Amino acid sequence: MTAAEKFRNLLAADQRYDAEAYNFIYEALDWTLKNIVKDDEARTKGKRMGRHVTGPELLDGVRRYAIEQFGCLSRTVLESWSVFSTDDFGEIVFNLIEHDLMGKQDSDSKADFHRVYDFAEAFDVAPVFCYAPERDEWRAAYVSRASIGQ
Repeated sequence: MTAAEKFRNLLAADQRYDAEAYNFIYEALDWTLKNIVKDDEARTKGKRMGRHVTGPELLDGVRRYAIEQFGCLSRTVLESWSVFSTDDFGEIVFNLIEHDLMGKQDSDSKADFHRVYDFAEAFDVAPVFCYAPERDEWRAAYVSRASIGQ
C-alpha cells in the first residue's frame, strides 16, 4: 500500500482533524530536527544521525514553527484544523504511527503530549518589527505577550 493510500485510509478512519494538520506535523518535525535537535546536538557535540524526537521536543518545535509560519494567527490556524490542545497533536502523531506513516519507540506514548502547554498562553504572541538595513527589509519576530508586561 502506498503512503497516499495509507493517508486516505487514516483520514477516512478518523475525521477529527483536517489533512493540513497532518501535513503540518511533518513540516514541524522537519523544522524541529533542523532547528532544535541540531542545536542541542551542536551544544553536546553529538553527531547522531536520524535522532528520535520526543513528544515534548516535537511540541516545542510545533509551537515555534507555528509562530514562525503564522505569527499572531497561529492558534486560529491550528483551531481551523480542529487542533485545540497538545493532546490533539498526540492524537495526530499516533494516528500517523497507527497507519504506518510515522515511526515510534517503545517509550513513546500519547501521555507525552498530555497538557504540555496551554494554547491560549503558548500562542499569545505580539509582533516586534525590526529593520535590517543591509537587506533593506522589515522583519517581524514574535514575543510572548506575557513577557512584554514584565
